[in-house]
Amino acid sequence: MLTTRILRPLLLSLFIVMLGSSVGLAGDINADAGTSAFPFLKINMSARPVAMGGAFTGLADDESALYYNPAGLAGFETSRFIAGYHNYFVDIQSGFLGYIRPLDERRAVAFHLTYLSMGDFVETDAGGNVTGNFGGGDLVVAASFAMKQTYQMSVGVTAKFIYEKISEYSATGVAVDVGARYSSNRGRYSGGIMIQNLGAQLSTLGEGEKDGLPTVFRGGAAARPKGLPLQLVGDLIVPFDNDIDFAIGAEYYEIKPLYLRLGYNTFGSNYRAEDSDDSMAGLTMGFGLDYKSLQISYAYAPGADLGDSHRVTITGGF
Repeated sequence: MLTTRILRPLLLSLFIVMLGSSVGLAGDINADAGTSAFPFLKINMSARPVAMGGAFTGLADDESALYYNPAGLAGFETSRFIAGYHNYFVDIQSGFLGYIRPLDERRAVAFHLTYLSMGDFVETDAGGNVTGNFGGGDLVVAASFAMKQTYQMSVGVTAKFIYEKISEYSATGVAVDVGARYSSNRGRYSGGIMIQNLGAQLSTLGEGEKDGLPTVFRGGAAARPKGLPLQLVGDLIVPFDNDIDFAIGAEYYEIKPLYLRLGYNTFGSNYRAEDSDDSMAGLTMGFGLDYKSLQISYAYAPGADLGDSHRVTITGGF
């Protein structure tokens, strides 16, 4: 078992590597980009992690662990819920609803739903004449189980059923997320790893061949520097169908019940057109506010030439 003496320099080194590598990674488009089914599965969920650049695999200390690392679900002592809304680019909107229930001091189960609406599209015939409108959307139904192996180490797994529909065509798939999380005795340092969206497409839109899923490996670290009211986070994100991305972020909590958050994700460079000078793409920011037993969080993510996105999430306990 790793001790805090060993874990601390490992996590600090990982964070420094991600920080130093997160600048100037924009380059040519990966040849495998766009080849996976259900690409909406890549969209980060929940306002708090998104405001910190999407770096949450190693922290995973709130209800957002449902998406970022199911091993973090084992840390809850009471039942929890999460509800979120995402106003994405153009007319795309999505939502997230989850419930977490501890079984005992070591185990927990959880369920969540994710939907994405693509809005309306204009339908035309072969001659370009408008014949009507059609819509599209995606849905994920998921169940999770998490367990503490020791006081510091926990593991978790999520099973997902995926459904996609465009006009009268539909596709389905199944996937699992598997994660592990380690936290130091006082919780000042933590780290996590996860394989996300490991599975298969069961049916396709139309008669085309089945594609692979957007499987991702994530490794992350989190640290609270001694004497500072600050949470630092960093993630290494390795998609199987694209280039490596890095995410870093911070949360400032000196002025509780208000939390201030800032982050950066190198994937944001993909939102810029080739001749764009928009330097904000990839930057994220937001805040959280405790109100009674609830926390209300907001995240803003500039999307350069695609437009901006906004997320609002409410979490709480029973």
